[in-house]
Amino acid sequence: MADPKGFLTTPRRLPPRRPVDERVRDWDEVPAPGGLLPIINAQAGRCMDCGIPFCHEGCPLGNLIPEWNDLVSRDGWLRASERLHATNNFPEFTGRLCPAPCESACVLAINQPAVTIKNVEVAIADRAWESGHVTPKPPDRLSGRTVAVIGSGPAGLAAAQQLTRAGHTVAVYERDDRAGGLLRYGIPEFKMEKRHLDRRLEQMRAEGTKFRTGVDVGTDMDAAELRARYDAVVIAVGARAWRELPVPGRELAGIHQAMEYLPMANRVLEGDYARPPITAEGKHVVIVGGGDTGADCLGTVLRQGAASVTQLDIHPRPGDERAEGEPWPTYPKIYRMSAAHEEARELSASPEADVDARVFSATTVRFEGTAPDVERPHGGVRALHLVGARADGDPGPGTERVLRADLVLLALGFRGPERDGGLIDQLGLELDERGTVARDASFATSADGVFVAGDAGRGQSLIVWAIAEGRSAAAAVDRYLAGSTTLPAPVGPTDLPMTA
Repeated sequence: MADPKGFLTTPRRLPPRRPVDERVRDWDEVPAPGGLLPIINAQAGRCMDCGIPFCHEGCPLGNLIPEWNDLVSRDGWLRASERLHATNNFPEFTGRLCPAPCESACVLAINQPAVTIKNVEVAIADRAWESGHVTPKPPDRLSGRTVAVIGSGPAGLAAAQQLTRAGHTVAVYERDDRAGGLLRYGIPEFKMEKRHLDRRLEQMRAEGTKFRTGVDVGTDMDAAELRARYDAVVIAVGARAWRELPVPGRELAGIHQAMEYLPMANRVLEGDYARPPITAEGKHVVIVGGGDTGADCLGTVLRQGAASVTQLDIHPRPGDERAEGEPWPTYPKIYRMSAAHEEARELSASPEADVDARVFSATTVRFEGTAPDVERPHGGVRALHLVGARADGDPGPGTERVLRADLVLLALGFRGPERDGGLIDQLGLELDERGTVARDASFATSADGVFVAGDAGRGQSLIVWAIAEGRSAAAAVDRYLAGSTTLPAPVGPTDLPMTA
């Protein structure tokens, strides 16, 4: 513990963000460059090095948080990187994208602002790359065993890297033209620039992992034939079956799923489009869904130059403090403002607009459209009708509203893995009652030698859980192939986040 009184004398500080009027004109990451390093040593020194560090319980990876906090506070960056990478394959991803349940579980957070664990993590990772400390770690020898990983999101990449380093020959199959899954095409550039992903993929290639992009297993290739070619298979295709909004007018043109819209914006930055086929430029936009995906849509819409934007959340506005039924160290449902909401609030020119473009307790009841024409045989959306949602789920009387809408984006979450590609049927996999791939205590599916990791088995979850599951599934596969394993398994398939 570098400073025994650090948590008493040093206030919590976050790195500055770039000015709103600057950052909405580009796609660079929101934090101001170089803003972390001047403050991060003192922030790490706020860690109390608890005898029982509950931050470990909040993080499914079991990150050694007090250890690398102490090292950073003493400028021990190399050793901090070693301790961080001991439990996390991709800390620069989680340090940017994870909502940090570890901070909610920080003991200091019982009565003070938590340690900025997430910022310390990303500072260590970025410093390690800049200093050349992140290098390929190929295995000393090969096992002679082969593994196919289907899906290149965080779970698939973590499983592939662990298995490659264990000496197995691993090939990752990805249906998109580039590896990364939703890290590539679902996460906007302003939240994580794709250079961070690209350099990790290069590290993995240098270690021996092979990538087969543009191959949709189950459609382009029979999944059963793929299984016959490899000693084991890991399914890490995520939960990409999106939830629908079955209300009158859904068939109107101009209503799109968030995961139809967001990838197109990212593909512009990849050079695939000069202008995205679906754009918010000059349009009045309504986003249905109040979660992180909705916030991603919000930030993207603002950068594309929308005329106006409103985000609807069916839930009531959370409180600013923990509710009595959500005690420490659980992750609380409190009012949070993302960078995108901050941007919307500052850019809002209408005095009647919600302070940050959000409308809570709102239920969409129908869409109103224009007359059909040749280009839009069902007509195009022009308005969204909503009512206020009460706690019992019934619409509140007298709460009807009509919002102008030229573009509607549905960000309602996901039900589980997609079923229409043939992968599940060709392998003969059983599904559980939630529609996710059924698995036993060792991440094994109903098909011999086939394992599942990440959202395909867990359901929609966080990136930190995906990486933890990828590591655990890799340990299970290694044990299946070699009879034993030394790979870490931080979580089990039925482990759950801490909840009240």
